[in-house]
Amino acid sequence: MYIYAGAFKMSGRVGDEIQMNETADGELSIGPLPYIHKLGKPPKQNLLKEIITAAKETFFSDDPLRSFKDKPKSKKFVLGVQAVFPIIGWARNYSLSKFKGDLIAGLTIASLCIPQDIGYAKLAYLPPQNGLYSSFVPPLVYAFMGSSRDIAIGPVAVVSLLLGDLLQAEIDPNDLIPYRRLAFTATFFAGLTQLALGFFRLGFLIEFLSHAAIVGFMGGAAITIALQQLKGLLGIKKNFTKKTDIVSVLRSVFNSAHHGWNWQTIVIGVTFLAFLLVAKHIGKRNRKYFWVPAIAPMISVVVSTFCVYITRADKDGVQIVNHIEKGINPVSANDLFLSGEYVGKAFRIGVVAGIIALTEAIAIGRTFATMKDYQIDGNKEMVALGTMNIIGSLTSCYVATGSFSRSAVNYMSGCHTAVSNIVMAGVVFLTLELITPLFKYTPNAILASIIIAAVVNLLDYEAAILIWKIDKFDFVACMGAFFGVVFMSVEIGLLIAVSLSLAKILLQVTRPRTAVLGKLPRTSVYRNTLQYPEARKIPGVLIVRVDSAIYFSNSNYIKERILRWLAEEEELVNENNLPRIQHLIVEMSPVTDIDTSGIHALEELYKNLQKKEVQLALANPGTIVMEKLYASEFANEIGENNIFLSVGDAVHVFAPKTSNTEEP
Repeated sequence: MYIYAGAFKMSGRVGDEIQMNETADGELSIGPLPYIHKLGKPPKQNLLKEIITAAKETFFSDDPLRSFKDKPKSKKFVLGVQAVFPIIGWARNYSLSKFKGDLIAGLTIASLCIPQDIGYAKLAYLPPQNGLYSSFVPPLVYAFMGSSRDIAIGPVAVVSLLLGDLLQAEIDPNDLIPYRRLAFTATFFAGLTQLALGFFRLGFLIEFLSHAAIVGFMGGAAITIALQQLKGLLGIKKNFTKKTDIVSVLRSVFNSAHHGWNWQTIVIGVTFLAFLLVAKHIGKRNRKYFWVPAIAPMISVVVSTFCVYITRADKDGVQIVNHIEKGINPVSANDLFLSGEYVGKAFRIGVVAGIIALTEAIAIGRTFATMKDYQIDGNKEMVALGTMNIIGSLTSCYVATGSFSRSAVNYMSGCHTAVSNIVMAGVVFLTLELITPLFKYTPNAILASIIIAAVVNLLDYEAAILIWKIDKFDFVACMGAFFGVVFMSVEIGLLIAVSLSLAKILLQVTRPRTAVLGKLPRTSVYRNTLQYPEARKIPGVLIVRVDSAIYFSNSNYIKERILRWLAEEEELVNENNLPRIQHLIVEMSPVTDIDTSGIHALEELYKNLQKKEVQLALANPGTIVMEKLYASEFANEIGENNIFLSVGDAVHVFAPKTSNTEEP
């Protein structure tokens, strides 16, 4: 094809349709219209097959039975047992070199967990031995059933605080026997919740708690935990509030300033807190010294206990641990509330604590799995965590989960498998059998210092800043959870976190994004005109993209938003004396599904456009959407010739009817 001055000379077959094309040099050439692909009617899907496919994608998206295919029955049995007890799989390839790494890691995290466990038990208003119990039995169970190589199991600060806050609202912690029974029962239901979520493959439910909400909740919990430790750090003995909000805690602190503070306790607490923070800073700056912050808590306990013992500072008002029961976990199966008024309360507390513990453990496991390039099965993790907490509740433990600080130390210590948890449990066992009487003179101020130093990392201000930069609504959710925990209570903060996470989902579902598209110069690509200002609109044609599935919750909004786009475009056309809009193309590539309300909204849109003498066209609807368009007869109503494979195909058909050239 050639162009002469004022005349055309064309080669090609008679009857070929032609169009004017703009070349890369800005010149015009004549060429045939491209072939327009028509979307055919999709084959009708079998209803049973659709249900099976949907269920598979919802509950078995990871295809857990893939490894069982084409295997003999004996092999399937072995694989089945290995799925429940992953230790069977990796134990076959275990070696002495791996054990050396696990031994060092286990000893290191044991030195960190023992003082932390005693302090965390106090957060939950439980005797210190219960914290140690929870780092003995649960890690052993997890080592056999868990799939993470790096996670370190035991009590954690946030769950301990949450559990203590919820339990003391039901029973006074001073009434120790029923209080412990309620704690064990809540732990049982926490484990049952985790086990049920994993067994029925409902792990996706915990994804409803957004990352931003978790960051805010954890940050608020860190502030609350630190404030609670002022009682031990300052040596306050009585009249300290059981409430967790910042106003109540600070009021108690200042009200006791004249008669309740103990200067010896303050010196001990502040000195060792500074030591722990410096040790943490050293380990953070140089990873070679990861062991410094790991052993610092134990050094603090040993040195402070020795100092209190030789000076008898306890007689001068320094509060000490006094007594930790010697021996391993006593059986507590008979202590559970399985009937009566406390069953429902224990269930409610257990579900909340179990989900929070689960969220933390799964996040930690995935983080370290990514760093070491291996996969963990979230549902198997839930089964493992649930089983260990159920068994823990029968052996005087309270809710245990993955600890980020201990898991980080475990990872940096060179652990290879879950044997590091077994080593840690072994050290805790020896501690319970032999060493617990030595903790008698450990000052409470040291436990407070250890807890404050441990929760500092939970206050992740860098993540909050990043959330602000990325998504303002996420930041609102983050701050809502943070201030809810700090100024009200842990459960209110958690409720706000969940509510704002769900509110964001509802907002995105009910108010999906739409965009007007234009053609990028010298391409056949159509993009959002706001994102690409150089994209040119086609005269007489309005192209709108819908960026969401169309459901009952958003169908009316989408219809009204498209009509509003049309009204705005018509105003612009009238102001600039451009060709009037005769065609409206809806780009449906992002529309993954549509329901009855969505079809009804499209029908109403079509009727509204007919009154305005504007032709509706659909571009690239997916298979599921096409099937429903035909089932509802809407495809026949607008005409199959108005359903196109792409926006470009639709424009090639409609543009010549409104203008012979593109907008300059």
